[in-house]
Amino acid sequence: MNRQIGRHIISGKATIRETLTALNELSGDSMTLFAIDEGKKLIGSVTDGDIRRALISGRTTEDKAAEIAFRNFISLPADASPDERYRTVAKARQRRINLLPVLSDGILIDIIDVRRLKSAIPADAVLMAGGRGERLRPLTIDTPKPLLKVGGKPIIDYNIESLQHYGVKDIYVTVNYLKDQIINHFSSPEWEGCVHCIEEPCRLGTMGSIALIDTLSQDYVIVMNSDLLTNIDFEKLWRHHVDSGAVLTMATIPYTVSVPFAIIKTEGDRVTGLEEKPTFNHFANAGVYIIDRNVLGDIKRGEYLDAPDFVESLIAKGLKVSHFVIEGTWIDIGSPDDFRYANEVTSRRF
Repeated sequence: MNRQIGRHIISGKATIRETLTALNELSGDSMTLFAIDEGKKLIGSVTDGDIRRALISGRTTEDKAAEIAFRNFISLPADASPDERYRTVAKARQRRINLLPVLSDGILIDIIDVRRLKSAIPADAVLMAGGRGERLRPLTIDTPKPLLKVGGKPIIDYNIESLQHYGVKDIYVTVNYLKDQIINHFSSPEWEGCVHCIEEPCRLGTMGSIALIDTLSQDYVIVMNSDLLTNIDFEKLWRHHVDSGAVLTMATIPYTVSVPFAIIKTEGDRVTGLEEKPTFNHFANAGVYIIDRNVLGDIKRGEYLDAPDFVESLIAKGLKVSHFVIEGTWIDIGSPDDFRYANEVTSRRF
C-alpha cells in the first residue's frame, strides 16, 4: 500500500484527539480516515463530522476511533467483476464519496480516489503508436510522433491519462518506429503496471497488432490512434456501444463538404435539375473504436489488417457496427498545421 493511501488509515485504538491530529494533516486532501483493527480489517470511516457528532453526544477526546467510526460505508470487493466495479464507483460518485475502500475478506488493501475517476468502464485499451509520422517531418526524424510535445506534454500522454480517468486499468501501446524511445518513456514508475508496450515485428496495421496481445481480460477493448487530441467521453462511448447491441462502435466526427458550383441532376444526357452550391453532411471515422473482445479472435497473428478492412469484414458477416458522434475536441495531428493548432488548443483549455 503506497504512502498516499497510508495517510488515510488509522488504528481503531487511536483516540479521538489522535484522529483529529491525523485529519488535520490531511489538509488539502480528502478529509477522510479509515479505522482498521489489529488484523487490518476495516472498521469504518471517520470524518470531521463523525467527530463533531460524537463530541456533541458526550464523548471525550480520549474515546477511541473505533467507537465513532461510520460503519455503513460503501466498499468494493477486491475480486469484484468489471460490472460491479463500474456500478460501485458510479454509486460512490453519485453520493459524493471521495475515497472508496477496496476490501479482501474485510481487510483494507487499497483505496480508490473517486475524485480522479470519471467512471470505471470495464474495458482494456490499445493505442497504436508504431507509425512513422512522415507528414510531420522533420519533427519525427528523431522523435516518434506520439512523443511530440503538445502543450508541453507528449501527445500520447493525454490519451493515457484520459483513459485512466475513465477507470481503464490496462493500456497496451503497440510500437515499431523508434520504439525504444516509447518503451523508455513508459518504463518510468509513473506508468508501471498500467501501460504495457507491445513490439510489432513488422507493420501489422491498426487491427493486426491486436493479435500480439495475449492478456486482454475485459469484455470490451478500446482501440485508438495515439496521435489524437480529443476529450471524447469514453463512458458515453461505452454506454452507447452496449445499448446499441453492436460488436464494434466507431467514434465519428461530423464532416461537411460544400461544393462551390451548381450540381446538375441527370438521366442519361438529359438534365433534370440543378442544385446551386449544395452542402453535404457526412460522418468521418475518428480513429477511436470500442470492440467486443470475442470478435477479435478472428484476427490472425502476424497478418496485416487495417481498421477499415476489419470493419467491412464484420459488416459482411451481418454483425452490427454502430457509430458514436464525438462532442467536443478532436484533432488528428497529422500535419505541421495540425500540430500548431493542437498546441494552440492545449494552451487555451486542455
